[in-house]
Amino acid sequence: MVTPVERERALQRIRQICLSLPETSERLSHGAPTFFVRGKRAFVMVLTDHHGDGRFALWCAAPEGMQRVLVEGDPENFFVPPYVGHRGWLGVHLDRSLSSDDIAGIAEDAYAEIAPAKLVEAVQLAREPR
Repeated sequence: MVTPVERERALQRIRQICLSLPETSERLSHGAPTFFVRGKRAFVMVLTDHHGDGRFALWCAAPEGMQRVLVEGDPENFFVPPYVGHRGWLGVHLDRSLSSDDIAGIAEDAYAEIAPAKLVEAVQLAREPR
């Protein structure tokens, strides 16, 4: 069970990660904090007890085939989310054993799936050692 303080701390960390990426924004979508590229295309949602499912989770875009690999390989941490799972989106339990760095990598991968190539390239260039 995740306390409200732990949920808020996790949401703040996800917010920090997502909003540090180029041309991203946050607004509620279907009652959940959702992160968008250029205000249009969602790449991450954070849900708490969605329709009583008991989960504190992140739903995100994922590279083709990644959902199946992760859900089958690590069902403790990953699941197929309702509504968007058929499009390959990944469900990530935020109250399990994944580290903050793991969550950051997942969110960044989700961004790379949705953002235009020029924005993804800008992120990659900014991270290259100089």
